[in-house]
Amino acid sequence: MNPTRRRRLLWVLLLVVAAGIAATLVALALQRNVAYLYTPSEVLRGEAGEHARFRLGGMVAAGSFQRAQGSLEAHFKVTDGDAEMPVVYDGILPDLFSEKTAVIATGRMDGNRFVAEQVLAKHDETYMPKEVADKMGMAHQKHDVPPTPAEQTP
Repeated sequence: MNPTRRRRLLWVLLLVVAAGIAATLVALALQRNVAYLYTPSEVLRGEAGEHARFRLGGMVAAGSFQRAQGSLEAHFKVTDGDAEMPVVYDGILPDLFSEKTAVIATGRMDGNRFVAEQVLAKHDETYMPKEVADKMGMAHQKHDVPPTPAEQTP
């Protein structure tokens, strides 16, 4: 093999190795930032993992919201109709956050409670994220509850 071909082959091999390393780094970065959505029942069954970051979706249980006096720390429970999960959030809650409304909280488990880093509330009275609507629809079918308008949307 002449020196010119050897040099070209070396450059091509270096380029392929560099592209492989870049693709691996991108895949690892994306994997760390993925947060799957689970309902309280799925979390209690252990499907979410103990130390994984994930999203907890469901409805804020009626009568469960409490705020610590003189702080931003909020305590509430998220339910899917089968189970309730206590949630702690230290921050400003969205304006539309209230009991008996859909919520998605991103965070981690700490013992038997969920510590939220971010809380998202629905933005109008009929909207519910598709993932939450699907999972709540399954819970409603199980308990023979009529579906909400958000769960009927395709």
